[in-house]
Amino acid sequence: MSIIETHIESYDFNRGRTLTLLDQIEKGASELQQDTSQILGWRCSQGRAHIAWQLTHIAVTEELFATERLAPEKSGKWTSLWPRFRNGSVPDDDIPTIDLIRQVLAESRRALLTTLREYSDEQLDEIPPAFSQRGWTLRTVLSVIGWHEAHHQGQAHLTLNLYRCQRAKVK
Repeated sequence: MSIIETHIESYDFNRGRTLTLLDQIEKGASELQQDTSQILGWRCSQGRAHIAWQLTHIAVTEELFATERLAPEKSGKWTSLWPRFRNGSVPDDDIPTIDLIRQVLAESRRALLTTLREYSDEQLDEIPPAFSQRGWTLRTVLSVIGWHEAHHQGQAHLTLNLYRCQRAKVK
């Protein structure tokens, strides 16, 4: 198995954890007779990212890697979401639905995998033009992609746990 395919396999594992978190949110909303947007939109304090921002940020970032960062000749499907969910954006109170989050996660992942599979292991030590200032090789980019989802899924998971603690205190 190639190094690129090995990374892709690990991305599949990470995505499973992200989708499990969305399943937990749906189940929790059903048990509490709440709309999922109440959970997705919860934030631990003003100015902090809510769960929906963390999860949509994962998807938008993958589309950015699939297009402008690794294949600038390609266009993204979710460019309207980029300003709201890319690095440096400020989370707003317009909470995407759980179905939209799932859709953007799935479609941006497909685009990312298509782009990554256009590369070969022989290019792992090359620096894609979009990463020249950072000095990141394709090998580093592959690691960052995997780390990125785990990092933001963990933040979303922590925020969900804080939401649950806050709800338990209210009872």
